Amino acid sequence: MESSTLALHTDKYQINMMYAHWINGSHERKAVFETYFRKLPFGNGYAVFAGLERIVEYVRGLRFTEADIAYLAKQEEDYAPAFLELLKQFKFRGTIHAMPEGSLVFPNEPLIRVEGTIFETQLVETALLNFMNYQTLIATKASRIKQVAWNDVLMEFGTRRAQEADAAIWGARAAYIAGFDATSNMLAGEKFGIPTKGTHAHSWVQIFGSEKEAFEVYAKALPDQVTLLVDTFDTLKSGVPHAIQTAKHLEAQGKRMGGIRLDSGDLAYLSIEARKMLDEAGLHYVKITASNDLDENTIFNLKAQGAKIDSWGVGTQLITASDQPSLGGVYKLVEREMNGKMEPTIKISGNPEKVTTPGKKDVFRIVDRQSGKAVADYMCFPNEEEPRRGGRLRLFNPLHPYLQKYVQNYDAVPMLVPIFVNGEQVYELPTLESIREYHKQQLSMFWPQYLRKLNPEIYRVNMSQTVWELKQKLIADHLKEEE
Repeated sequence: MESSTLALHTDKYQINMMYAHWINGSHERKAVFETYFRKLPFGNGYAVFAGLERIVEYVRGLRFTEADIAYLAKQEEDYAPAFLELLKQFKFRGTIHAMPEGSLVFPNEPLIRVEGTIFETQLVETALLNFMNYQTLIATKASRIKQVAWNDVLMEFGTRRAQEADAAIWGARAAYIAGFDATSNMLAGEKFGIPTKGTHAHSWVQIFGSEKEAFEVYAKALPDQVTLLVDTFDTLKSGVPHAIQTAKHLEAQGKRMGGIRLDSGDLAYLSIEARKMLDEAGLHYVKITASNDLDENTIFNLKAQGAKIDSWGVGTQLITASDQPSLGGVYKLVEREMNGKMEPTIKISGNPEKVTTPGKKDVFRIVDRQSGKAVADYMCFPNEEEPRRGGRLRLFNPLHPYLQKYVQNYDAVPMLVPIFVNGEQVYELPTLESIREYHKQQLSMFWPQYLRKLNPEIYRVNMSQTVWELKQKLIADHLKEEE
């Protein structure tokens, strides 16, 4: 769907709250919300922020159409005509800050900050979470796979198993941000400029009288793009020998076959044996591609078994994030207007991890000047001098404040950048290639122990003393009220 039709891409309770605020006359009160997640997905040491481009498109085109208004007029809540008229005139006029796409991000730090009237900040919650949660999840999964595959070619093959078209297209983009090299999805290729790759199906082989004929016809049609699927009948007795014959025919025409693809069976054993057969035939240049429900775990294990695989087609496990199908990002009120003044607010919960951190916050990445590596992320209020002044900075564990360290000789890199200011877009969306490059730079800023697949080191996300003390005060005030 086009972004201009997404005003109703929201939960009904958002519309109901907007209506109740309007009835109460509180719809123009100011509010600040922050979006974050509480726990890293997949047991990873980091997440990869993605989804900002779609969020920008959504906010920029956010309007209620005549059809939207007509639909709302039929709801059982019987919204007043004056309220519906107000929605007709709606335009987002708030301010949004966000992390750049491709950033490495961590639990409980703001990834997006939305400021505006309660009317508009409430409306955008659902869509922002939808776009951020899915694309960040897929980008993180893709980055995990990239960490294992390293310099091998990675192809996103998940369209047919994705949860509908939007997931396939934006999931392909998220995977490309995190290091995948191509997608099989042609629409994603057209929309985002992602390189596209593909081979052929088993049905191509089956439709012909023989496997040999199928390979020859395919090579004749696409002599410069030949990768042959060799496991339709018998990989080593039929598929690879016929592929070798086809490669020799291409050589006679001055062409080179690109590769063979394995899609079933013992991929480690088959790739090792296929490599031997190709090399013995003088086809050292022919690459081996593997597919078949791959993810970072199977690729890691195949490499450990000595598999001779050059490129990987990763589909279902990536595009559906099958081992953790949701990120769990949340959108929480941290500041509200009371009696004409902005004041911090906190959500108390019986689940300690759900207690929010009050107040509008900035996030700085503390980078050691000598090593160029990230030391910690640091949350503070916008009016605090630290860590901007670059002096001796105290980092402490918010749960165990006695666990602390001091850093100096560092750069404090602001991570939240302005996207919209008073409703006007001030951020120029970067190209997809520059986002990919930025993600690589982000990875280079972290020590390997934070990036490893298994048992990664926990990266510090610290808050300033001022933020921590305010949180403790508001918790204490709440407990006093209950006495």
